[in-house]
Amino acid sequence: MATLGVGIIGYGFMGRIYAYAHRNLRFFYSPAPCETRLVGACVRRAETMDEVRAHGGFELVTTDAQELLDRPDIHMVYVATPNHLHAPLVLQALDAGKAVYCDKPLCLNEEEALRIAERAGSASQVHRMGLHCRFIPAVMKARELVEAGALGRIYQFRGEYLHSGYIEPDRPFSWRLDKARSGGGALFDLGAHIVDALRWLVGDIGSVRSLLATQVLQRPRAKGSAELVPIEVDDIALMMVRAKSGAVGTIEATRLATGSNDEMRFEIHGDRGAIAFNAQDPAYLAFYDASAEGEPLGGRRGYTRIECVQRYAPPAVWPGPKFSLGYLRFQVHSVYAFLTAVAAAHPAEPDLVDGAKTQLILAAAQRSAESGLEETVTPLD
Repeated sequence: MATLGVGIIGYGFMGRIYAYAHRNLRFFYSPAPCETRLVGACVRRAETMDEVRAHGGFELVTTDAQELLDRPDIHMVYVATPNHLHAPLVLQALDAGKAVYCDKPLCLNEEEALRIAERAGSASQVHRMGLHCRFIPAVMKARELVEAGALGRIYQFRGEYLHSGYIEPDRPFSWRLDKARSGGGALFDLGAHIVDALRWLVGDIGSVRSLLATQVLQRPRAKGSAELVPIEVDDIALMMVRAKSGAVGTIEATRLATGSNDEMRFEIHGDRGAIAFNAQDPAYLAFYDASAEGEPLGGRRGYTRIECVQRYAPPAVWPGPKFSLGYLRFQVHSVYAFLTAVAAAHPAEPDLVDGAKTQLILAAAQRSAESGLEETVTPLD
């Protein structure tokens, strides 16, 4: 089995998750799709290089991403930087012939999304988006039910991604609050996940009408600083959307949902059934079968909780199908799916084109918030 070299550009929260996945993949899957080696990492500050080298066990740590792209022993690259660097790095990595895994959102705007989609569409190497919600067993089960026709014609859906991390007005300013570097607030940071999940389940979105609200208008420059910085990105994104299938729905993404932690949830209603999921209760998918007998006294109708738990298909072997699972496990399976595609040289989903399609929906939401009108999503097809 060939050993493939890995480079990680950006070694903050997500970069460390990708390193963790590679270090531990063989525990979860037997056999693993391929052997990998953490060759290099790129960081922003030179003073962190020794710490990152020791932490990840990298052979090379640099502040110049091109050093990683130039190395023939690096076969795949993870882009885990602030959002404004995604587009140039993804394009550079594709041009360098590397397999590419990009964190969400894909980029800053519609123009970048279209450019990446065009380049990725002609790329010979594997490319993937880090949209890990597709790799939650219950969400995978939801997709299976939808594709099997268990919901019938989908009428309506609602999806939410709720966080509470920004409810304190003295939380300091960071790149995620800088529009030039993030491209957007809750819409981009959280909305990318729930939009992609719903697009995977109900089909492409054709149009959006949105409201983007910024509730905390300024924040300290740094912790304890008296200098206040104006905030230009949204805290809350509310969207009414129309799927190309004719189904209609609402999508919400917020950083100010007091009482929530990491709550991605959705409900989808069709003429034959319905499904419901909440990532705070990730072991179960709720399924309602409208064909069940309804009489007497309700018959056998009602939501059934399907125990998806950790029932990943072989070669997943550890820790087992019945054990509770969480965020890191979803990320590991996302990386596993990427490596499986790389090892077999076949396309991976969601790929960069999927990322571009999600980005175009987010861009339409931004246009709608500015115009006050329902905006058509720019098509890729």
